[in-house]
Amino acid sequence: MSWLVTGGAGYIGSHVTHAMCDAGIPVVVIDDLSTGFAEFVAPAATFVEGSLLDGALVEDTLRRNGVRGVIHVAGYKYAGESVNRPLHTYEQNVTATLTLLSAMQRAGVEAIVFSSSAATYGTPDVEVVDESTATTPESPYGETKLIGEWLLRDVGRSAGIRHTSLRYFNVVGSGSPRLFDASPHNLFPKVFDMLYRGETPRVNGDDYPTPDGTCVRDYIHVADLALAHVAAARRLDDGLPVERVYNLGSGAGTSVAQIMTAIRTVTGIDFEPTIMPRRPGDPARIVATGDLAARDLDWTMRHSLEEMVSSAWEARRQAGDTYPR
Repeated sequence: MSWLVTGGAGYIGSHVTHAMCDAGIPVVVIDDLSTGFAEFVAPAATFVEGSLLDGALVEDTLRRNGVRGVIHVAGYKYAGESVNRPLHTYEQNVTATLTLLSAMQRAGVEAIVFSSSAATYGTPDVEVVDESTATTPESPYGETKLIGEWLLRDVGRSAGIRHTSLRYFNVVGSGSPRLFDASPHNLFPKVFDMLYRGETPRVNGDDYPTPDGTCVRDYIHVADLALAHVAAARRLDDGLPVERVYNLGSGAGTSVAQIMTAIRTVTGIDFEPTIMPRRPGDPARIVATGDLAARDLDWTMRHSLEEMVSSAWEARRQAGDTYPR
């Protein structure tokens, strides 16, 4: 009996897949390779190339591999771009989730861990959010993630599917030099790519009401995130109670200026970032507490900021001219 990881050839999904395999859990991966890399898939995993929108393929994959649970990581994860591509975002994040849940019901699969997002909170009116903070998403991406949580809730009530959703902010670092973040929209790969080309990184705004004037966010190491997914899957496997939602956060946060300092230290490249205007809608500070996840999922920040930066930089250097593809 195995677990299915959707999007298991992507940056986050591949780390989850490797962590599941390392824990001795048989894994099947389904990924359409629109943003993932086949070589990211753990060698011990079974790989199926295909789309979650293909319900027949998904159901066949579940049945053929004796899948007992799903970790749903696949999705269109670009909040800013989702504003320009709302229909694509809804198709990839809502229609695909609905198709997956339908296939799970037909195949008798009764457990799912949903990789959600702190984008569901929008711009909260508190400095540190917890699971009771109001959800007011401000992008199609955040909306689709919240709808995904609603779908799990409703199917859980009607069909008895056991589920939990993990919300998190900025995922960084690398658990292996060969697994890198290829997103053109995330802070670390954007800065590293500019440094790789000999350009000067940019910071959007340095006049926020924070200690150093730059935005403060939660940054968590992708390997820590992967372990939380494994813990959630194990808890569902064991029939233990789970919360409907868990935040995976640091409780403290890190500023963009602190990130830039760490990048200078780790890379040995001396630079002063170019200060750009604020981006509309960027809140000064968004940080989440991970207390519930620490209680149930052994959640903790196992990596320092320097380790996050150094592991991500090493993976970027290893990728060389193959990145971006």
